[in-house]
Amino acid sequence: MPLDPEPAPSDDDVTAGPWPPTAPRDARVRAGAAELAVDLRGGALRRLLVGDWDVLDGYPAGTVPAGRRGGVLVPWPNRLRGGQWSWQARDLQLDVVSPGSPNAVHGLLTAQPWTVLTQQDDAVSVGTVLEPRSGYPFRLAVAVDHALAPDRLTVTVRVRNAGDADAPFGVGMHPYLHVGAPAEGGLADAELTVPARRALDVEDGLPTGSTRPFDGAVGRIGDRQLDDPVTDLVRDDDGWARVRLRGPAGELELAVDRSWPWLQVYSGDTLPAGQRRRSLAVEPMTCPPNALADGVDLVVLPPGGTWSGTWTLRWTPAAP
Repeated sequence: MPLDPEPAPSDDDVTAGPWPPTAPRDARVRAGAAELAVDLRGGALRRLLVGDWDVLDGYPAGTVPAGRRGGVLVPWPNRLRGGQWSWQARDLQLDVVSPGSPNAVHGLLTAQPWTVLTQQDDAVSVGTVLEPRSGYPFRLAVAVDHALAPDRLTVTVRVRNAGDADAPFGVGMHPYLHVGAPAEGGLADAELTVPARRALDVEDGLPTGSTRPFDGAVGRIGDRQLDDPVTDLVRDDDGWARVRLRGPAGELELAVDRSWPWLQVYSGDTLPAGQRRRSLAVEPMTCPPNALADGVDLVVLPPGGTWSGTWTLRWTPAAP
């Protein structure tokens, strides 16, 4: 089952002047039976197909994904209370989602155009420039490198301070792992292990100021609702922390290097009807919710400075 076909350009516009291209655009790569589509609107991981297994619970080309599926979250992941924060005695205000959800959410790149930087049959790098604005007066160059193999995807996020002042930021990514739940609620039968010892207490997704012990040996998810920022990650001898999720389609392992001290684990209970609890978001993060305001684990780069972090996703299909 191949990825969605590329849309054909329209030739029915007979106006005099040229128009910018409007058709949805992906960057696509293949390795063995694995095919990856990266959405050049927002840079998101739109689809990862291995044979007939949608390893990521993605979204159709040209649509706005619910729940920031596959998104690149820069210059902050998760939520920022009221969109308000301060830097070097300057009060800043970012746009909030809506009056009913008065927080700034998941950064500024969701709808931004990305370009292909380099591409091979099994690898592609995409990038964009985050320009300064009143609520975030810093300039960042952002690139994401994707290397696809028949049994894994390796993703490296790179950030460079392209401005003339120190730049604070956080980074996250938002893949939804899919292990064969056929319909809404099917995540209940999946089995989960999260390599973390502590969870941040949150209310409406924002920190309350306390943490609690977290037992990552979740086992069968059942009716457990997960929307937890977790940290104090348990790392193997190579320094990587590994989340494992197993279901009818097979087993997935999402691993993060030391650049990612946080994970958000979300079972999709608040997604639109028809999409709830069919996959599990496991989000590598450099910092927790509200980090721009609280200053917890922010990355601060001098002009010209760079940061990078890598995570991988491996898949093992279930035995026939």
